[in-house]
Amino acid sequence: MSDLFIRKSGRAGRITLTRPQVLNALSWQMCRDIHAALESWRADDEVALVLIDAEGERAFSAGGDIQEIYATGMRGDFEYGQNFWADEYRMNAAINAYPKPVVTLLQGFTMGGGVGLGCHASHRVVCETSQIAMPEAAIGLVPDVGGTYLLANAPGHLGEYLAASVARMGPADAIHAGFADHYIPREFWLDLVEGLLETGNAALVAELAEPLPPGPITMLQSQIDQLFAGDAAGIIAALEADGSDFVRATRQAVTANSPLAIAAGIVNIRATRAEGGDIISALKREYRFTSRAVEHGDFLEGIRAAVIDKDKSPHWQHASLSQVSADDVAAMLAPLGAEDWQA
Repeated sequence: MSDLFIRKSGRAGRITLTRPQVLNALSWQMCRDIHAALESWRADDEVALVLIDAEGERAFSAGGDIQEIYATGMRGDFEYGQNFWADEYRMNAAINAYPKPVVTLLQGFTMGGGVGLGCHASHRVVCETSQIAMPEAAIGLVPDVGGTYLLANAPGHLGEYLAASVARMGPADAIHAGFADHYIPREFWLDLVEGLLETGNAALVAELAEPLPPGPITMLQSQIDQLFAGDAAGIIAALEADGSDFVRATRQAVTANSPLAIAAGIVNIRATRAEGGDIISALKREYRFTSRAVEHGDFLEGIRAAVIDKDKSPHWQHASLSQVSADDVAAMLAPLGAEDWQA
């Protein structure tokens, strides 16, 4: 069975992820096939919009299929991961700049690579089961797939918080953070899909949307801004100076993740924010880290602890954020010259 169901239906080009047994994880081939479909519909007058959804209730897509990157990396093959990420990022950029409306239906888990597929669309729909996150630091990566672009444009210092803590956002918080646009209860999605296919009018999304009260993360925005305003060392100091339940839980989450990935991720977010939040430069910066992550970063250890051995006890290169130097970060984010990522 194919991992994707790609077809034209009514006025829409449709892409459905069909790997619910693995939470619709994105393989390298899936990224290339999705990108090819988008390109084929770009000038197709029969296609008024693109609709991307996924089978199953548990996940739109819980991330990239990273086990092959781990396996090849353990054999000393670092090009496989580099090529995977390069092509995936081109797909992310294509979705972001697509000339026709792209509607994504984000039920359940939308994380990592799933964010890259679902959250750069023009019309992003969440429901009561939606859980959106950028969990890369937990496996030794910086937020990538254009996640830096989204995090840099989130209100205040919410981007730094989400990157460092890998916190999950429900539907209201995802909309507040700029990862989603509209809340439509799951029971009305079939009506939405039928209307989109019949009319090709993406404005139907807003017409069916319902308001939500603020989410728990949104309610903590001012406190998050204070905690995550400083550099990496300042963030840890702020987290250690406050004993509230939220801060204690945040400190525990941050200290469990790769210090190198957190420090580099924060640098990337702030560089993108300072530039005005351009996705192409964000992806280029992300690739500088991810292209080195298998050989020089914490990625292999992060995957070992989380996916292979599942002992949840990674041995990071640095014991804490305070031990990550500016030189350590610079080495992972230095330009790659002729090997820099290109859209």
